[in-house]
Amino acid sequence: MDAIVVFFGGVSSLGVSVVMPIVLTIIGVCFGAGFGKSLKAGLTVGIGFIGLNLVINQLMGTDLATGVTAMVNRFGLQLSVMDVGWPAASAIAMGSVVGTIIIPLGLLVNVLMLLTNTTQTADVDIWNYWHFAFTGSLVAIVTNSVAFGIAAAIINEVVVLVLGDITADQVEKSLGLPGVSIPHGFSGAYAPIAMAFNKLIDMIPGVRDININVRTMQQKFGVFGDPVLLGTAIGIIIGILAGYGFLPGENPSFLTLGVSMGAVMVLIPKMAALLMEGLLPISDAAQTFIQKHFQNRGKIYIGLDSAVGTGHPVTLTLSLILVPVTVFLAFILPGNKVVPLVDLAVIPYMFVLITPIVEENGFRGLLIGIIIIAVGLYIATDLAPYITSAAAQVGFDMGGAASISSICDGANPLSWIIVRLGQLGNGIGLVVPAAGAVALAIWNRMRIMKEAAELHAAE
Repeated sequence: MDAIVVFFGGVSSLGVSVVMPIVLTIIGVCFGAGFGKSLKAGLTVGIGFIGLNLVINQLMGTDLATGVTAMVNRFGLQLSVMDVGWPAASAIAMGSVVGTIIIPLGLLVNVLMLLTNTTQTADVDIWNYWHFAFTGSLVAIVTNSVAFGIAAAIINEVVVLVLGDITADQVEKSLGLPGVSIPHGFSGAYAPIAMAFNKLIDMIPGVRDININVRTMQQKFGVFGDPVLLGTAIGIIIGILAGYGFLPGENPSFLTLGVSMGAVMVLIPKMAALLMEGLLPISDAAQTFIQKHFQNRGKIYIGLDSAVGTGHPVTLTLSLILVPVTVFLAFILPGNKVVPLVDLAVIPYMFVLITPIVEENGFRGLLIGIIIIAVGLYIATDLAPYITSAAAQVGFDMGGAASISSICDGANPLSWIIVRLGQLGNGIGLVVPAAGAVALAIWNRMRIMKEAAELHAAE
């Protein structure tokens, strides 16, 4: 077991841009795509991740976060919890005891669910198992039990895999990704919320008829509705509020930040397209293999990072609009203590599944986004003591901050529910989410077998 943990820990430490090419090459060969074709596909995906991370980490995680920090200092706004971002959150999660075993454990759980037909998703995105480890590490702290932490991580994974299954058709329709699901611990957590609010809005006369079509809006306003100009305008506004001048001095020019945000709107879709280009040969080979050897299993999806959906024009547009809204909410919401900084860059990931669920309705997406961000700030505030404690346990350098949190996964509603229930009765409360996960898996099996029977009858 120690050797397995060390092996997977070493593989994970290589980072997603190296791990995904290796994993996808192996999977492609196993599915009969051939070594050369699989290797090229895997490397294309890895390059796409490198490009995507460069854009998000530099342009949003650094340039945008620096502008927001300057704005906070300029207006003398006092918030005591520092948003350290998902890179720090993932490091804290994978540095925990739960994190050391999460990859082999997560793969085992996924295989068992595939064998029992309780999921259709083969989740090859092993890097993002850190989301499950994050939940588990917090539960281990509140219960003082590694065993309860491991149980929490498994519960989280089961729920997210089922959510990946039931949103796969909408992902294919909206993102053009056949044979792909998105069992992402952060993005998936917002899918049930979007579904609930979508149904609620359908029941409200008048409101249900409102539809802001972002694509049509862009066409109607011509060049001024172009995502590039929208991103540039938002960047300029934030730069002016941050006190940046026209010419660079002690601070960058507000025009520099404007062009950077315009670049985000251009480069992220291009990097996402590169990811899709690499994934399609593997996806096609997987579907052919499954149809040939497992005709009674229905569809099987390849589970991928939600990064593949961040380039959607509606997702990107709504995300950039919500950047200043998030900062504004952080300062006006009573009781919030988190200043959103680094993880402003993850707002597109938050919307990857929301956009397909609301069928690209900009009004619904924006309304749901404001609600989940407002609630998320309170969740991030509530979990800050435990995230700070987890950071201290793994020796994470908090840069002098007394208390830290993040939007990803510190504002994750699914993680918060599991952690808070796990705290009840010193872990006994985990029975509730565990029972819910089992019930969800059984329901999913019934749905999968019905789908398989229908497909078999159609043939």
